[in-house]
Amino acid sequence: MKKGGDARAAKQFHTKVKTARGRKYSSKLWLERQLNDPYVLRAKQEGYRSRAAFKLSELDDRFHFLKPGMRVADLGAAPGGWVQIALERGASTVVGVDLIEIEPIGNATLMVLDFTEPDAPDRVREALGGPADVVLSDLAPWTTGHKQTDHLRIMSLVEAAAYFAIDTLKPGGVFIAKVFQGGAEGDVLDMLKARFEKVRHAKPDASRAESAETYLVATGFRV
Repeated sequence: MKKGGDARAAKQFHTKVKTARGRKYSSKLWLERQLNDPYVLRAKQEGYRSRAAFKLSELDDRFHFLKPGMRVADLGAAPGGWVQIALERGASTVVGVDLIEIEPIGNATLMVLDFTEPDAPDRVREALGGPADVVLSDLAPWTTGHKQTDHLRIMSLVEAAAYFAIDTLKPGGVFIAKVFQGGAEGDVLDMLKARFEKVRHAKPDASRAESAETYLVATGFRV
């Protein structure tokens, strides 16, 4: 192929976004990144609600925790990519929880609920109809831009999800949670190591390289 053809193909492949009047440069960069993100494109082509679906599928391909007939709780489920993967891989009961409404997905139970409310864990457990096999948490707070404040908010959600998992999982169950920066805090990590056979951190390929997010994978819950 001619060099000119290569250049034109490359230019067509990489979509650029002009900076509109009044649009912040950071917003332009975000939009351009979205338009050129292969996982965003794949999600649209394959019918997933978001690119995050591939994060869960890649984690499951590695750790093999989703199996037919399972009960799965998905905390911070919107827009529903993880719910879709759990159902695809055979979960019989999936309960998704988020602050915002999620469009229906198969036979999943989708709840508009603030998981930090005192009665929220009991409501999720009631919807599950029995002990969970897997608890997923993609919970993330609204950020303030203040690094220390945001970190405390993030870790409080991880801790809340971890306590929910310990109170909800059946023996041998699995807890997956999004964490940031260096991973889970020492106290939370120690608690999980005492209750699970293995606790690891993993970053799926679908998680952007520049993102500080990683995922805590706790397997083999001990009652």
